[in-house]
Amino acid sequence: MNKEIFKLEPTAVWKNFYSLTQIPRPSHHEERIQKFMFDFGKNLGLETIKDEVGNIIIRKPATAGMENRKGIVLQTHLDMVPQKNSDKAHDFAADPIEAYIDGDWVTANGTTLGADNGMGVAASMAVLEATNLVHGPVEALFTCDEETGMTGAFGLKPGLLKGDILLNLDSEDEGELYVGCAGGTNANVTFTYKEEPVKQGVASFKLAITGLKGGHSGLEIILQRGNSNKLMNRFLQHAVVEHDLRLASIEGGSLRNAIPRESFAVVTVPPSKADDLVKCVGDFEKLYRSEFSAVEPDLKFTIAAVSTPATVIDAASLDKVMKAINACPNGVMRMSDDMKGLVETSTNLASVKSVDGKIFVQCLLRSSVDSAQKDLGGMIKDVFELAGANVVLDGTYPGWKPNMNSAILITMQDVYKKLYGRIPEIKAIHAGLECGLLGGVYPNWDMISFGPTIRYPHSPDEKVHIASVDKFWNYLVNTLKDAPLKSGATA
Repeated sequence: MNKEIFKLEPTAVWKNFYSLTQIPRPSHHEERIQKFMFDFGKNLGLETIKDEVGNIIIRKPATAGMENRKGIVLQTHLDMVPQKNSDKAHDFAADPIEAYIDGDWVTANGTTLGADNGMGVAASMAVLEATNLVHGPVEALFTCDEETGMTGAFGLKPGLLKGDILLNLDSEDEGELYVGCAGGTNANVTFTYKEEPVKQGVASFKLAITGLKGGHSGLEIILQRGNSNKLMNRFLQHAVVEHDLRLASIEGGSLRNAIPRESFAVVTVPPSKADDLVKCVGDFEKLYRSEFSAVEPDLKFTIAAVSTPATVIDAASLDKVMKAINACPNGVMRMSDDMKGLVETSTNLASVKSVDGKIFVQCLLRSSVDSAQKDLGGMIKDVFELAGANVVLDGTYPGWKPNMNSAILITMQDVYKKLYGRIPEIKAIHAGLECGLLGGVYPNWDMISFGPTIRYPHSPDEKVHIASVDKFWNYLVNTLKDAPLKSGATA
């Protein structure tokens, strides 16, 4: 069904998006997509550069009569978030994405689609290869490793790019222009524990919390969805006291920028407590489904007998871990005073995993206010350090402050009104767009972010609205045609 995508309009964009679905490109495995994009530029006869961190830059000269326009940088990222349903067999480093048309949307079979940021990449490619567009000087900047560390944006050197305007094609609501974004910080937590041998005759089980929606830890944190790590920890604290539960291993969540959808734990209890534990799981499933009925209708909490593990985590260490996770902030911390409905500060308890005597916990903190982000980082650091963990805060990146007098903002408002009869909404986004970092390297840039409508990014429910892609493309093409004049130039 993949090839049906070729028939969608605009074909110039969709054919490129299809090509991207065929090239594995999860974060940290971008060699193939980088080579593909480098060869793409070279085969068009355009100046093409790969910098020292893996960013690809392709330059296209202005069309005749447009040399007096400000240069525009079309900026997207090459990597995608590798998330799949637990029952889906898929190797993101080797397998193509199984994209298909579902009514008014394009989605994928049991995995993330990669519309984030594949649609923006495909549109940039369409501009580069087009022979019938009108535009000033264009540079396409394809950054690497945006989803897990913004490595490409962090590593971009000044002087490589010549443009004056940055169009970031990585937003997810058509008809909206984004003029600011949140910064972020990673909290990396490490506990150590002793492995104790399992007593003979215990009953052993695997607990599984599944069916949560998850999603983007910035854009969708406001939806108050369930966090599988919090829910699993809540049950474990109860069962340790009531059923003499011991924990052998735990694995919940996988990506710092995705709300955790699943959590799995292998546990043991005395044989006399086995039936009670099974009943307790059923009771907690009913409780969780009641509490999250509006946002998590598919939540499941299951228990199944398994082979007895060799060891369990010592009780004293587990107690500290559970108390710290329980106390760790999660979700929306504060709403913006400046923009109605915008989250200012949030944190996502993204992953909890036990490996060889250590439990690793990771959180991603976001805020459009740098001081609030720093304060939240200190709060989380204190919580886990009091419990005896080692905490490292790293990967900090700045936010992007809005400029309401921006020349490209004024141009794009006018263009959208001419095309669609209304002024687009002006917004900031509670997510880590690369604009904040890139603007620090190129402070002269006038920046805007926009894109087609994408829902549930960073989850296997990800989908892109077909009609919005056509509007997004028309908007991009007409923005290039009406780009502001260079300083001192005349029309």
